Amino acid sequence: MIPQITKNDVRQRVHKRIRAKLSGTAERPRLNVYRSLNHIYAQVIDDMGGKTIVSASTREAKIKTGGNLAAAKEVGKQIAQKAKAKGVEKVVFDRGGYLYHGRIKALADAAREAGLKF
Repeated sequence: MIPQITKNDVRQRVHKRIRAKLSGTAERPRLNVYRSLNHIYAQVIDDMGGKTIVSASTREAKIKTGGNLAAAKEVGKQIAQKAKAKGVEKVVFDRGGYLYHGRIKALADAAREAGLKF
């Protein structure tokens, strides 16, 4: 029997390839995005120090439906505000192996509008 390759297996392989090329530093941390069926999560990570600086998600924001564009925009605004409060202006965007469209693009655009540079 041949093992099934899932969409998530492919995404993780793509994410590994992306992560080999980029990492977050103290001056320019990594903005990582994870998307589940019902929620979206974002973290600003300093890979050199191995620390998460700030995080935001639809679960933490108490948004009723987290699996839509409006929720992704809200999380993008929140992550940008929290990052700016911690003194982070520039980040490296890590799309997490997802295609850059839909909720991922909405989160990135909202973070840019709120003042993050990437």
